[in-house]
Amino acid sequence: MAQSVTFPQDRTCPYHPPAAYGPLREAGPMARVTLYDGRTAWSVTEHATARALLVDQRLSTDTTHQGFPALTERFAVVRRSRPPALLGFDDPEHNAQRRKLIPSFSVRRIAELRPRIQAVVDQLLDAMVQQGPPADLVSAFALPVPSMIICELLGVPYADHDFFEEQSRRLLRGPAPSDSEEARERLRDYLGDLVERKRREPGDGLLDDLIAQQLADGGFDREEMVDMASILLIAGHETTANMISLGTFTLLQHPQQLDDLRSDTSLLPAAVEELMRFLSIADGMVRVATEDIEVGGGVIRAGDGVVFPTSIINRDAGAYASPDELDWHRPARHHVAFGFGIHQCLGQNLARTEMEIALGALVRRFPGLRLAVPAAAVPFKPGDTIQGMIELPVEW
Repeated sequence: MAQSVTFPQDRTCPYHPPAAYGPLREAGPMARVTLYDGRTAWSVTEHATARALLVDQRLSTDTTHQGFPALTERFAVVRRSRPPALLGFDDPEHNAQRRKLIPSFSVRRIAELRPRIQAVVDQLLDAMVQQGPPADLVSAFALPVPSMIICELLGVPYADHDFFEEQSRRLLRGPAPSDSEEARERLRDYLGDLVERKRREPGDGLLDDLIAQQLADGGFDREEMVDMASILLIAGHETTANMISLGTFTLLQHPQQLDDLRSDTSLLPAAVEELMRFLSIADGMVRVATEDIEVGGGVIRAGDGVVFPTSIINRDAGAYASPDELDWHRPARHHVAFGFGIHQCLGQNLARTEMEIALGALVRRFPGLRLAVPAAAVPFKPGDTIQGMIELPVEW
């Protein structure tokens, strides 16, 4: 078994796992990692083992459990105060919450949104063309695409996007636990006020539907409604924004694969799956064992923390040939970038569609797209948060 590795760590290259995770890749199926507070946890590194454990009901997402592993101090503080909706609950509570949301994120519902997503993408790219190069692709395109769409879907005023994007940033990347805690409370206060306003003046977003169908009938209480709105709003723009920005950076560093996409846009759905596998931006799902579990000749004891580093799991050579290469022709759909099991990302259909439309339009309309600064000068996010680019200066 490999010596314990500190987790998480920063990436040296934004689209590759940290070099220090090398021993984890070699250990399989599990290894020990050391967390920020000195606690140790199991790290699951083998693809098949990860998928088996992610559906094992003996692993819990209950963030209030004494043994639940926090990857950073700020998340430890925030999660102790109140479990996040969906993510912090096991069945049957999790299933009850999820069932109320599934119709709004179904394949059919997202297909109906495609024309609107395309219109948003075209509008933002038109503005980039009108302004002229250079541009920061994060603020001009990657962030507003999913932010505008999730606002429309939920019924949140996009006019308030600066506020909730800033609170999301502070919550996920605040320099101190107090920043994250304050950001969470400010976001909850904002959404609580919005819920009350929608009670008086209903609109046509998902929150309006939930208020009419669930809040009024007791399916959700007010606090649960605010928690649900918070997780949907944050997850609905943060993850996809990072995938668009980091995906674009990765394409610009892989000119042959970029040329292949430009010449054959039918590859886009497969490219989205491969980029999800390759980039693994949410690098570190966490669970706690509620019973002893035998795995690969070892035992995860009840109360042990378990970490799933997706950047390693999705680079398992036993599951993917030449896993460190970007290959549009590999079958990558069984990656765990969206998680797996009952907590698999509810918004995955929306995320896939947004990425496909955004990246497809970008490569078609900007055949000369390139970085405006050296690749080494482009700032990207640290390893203890969702991976992505802080800025992405481009020209064309």
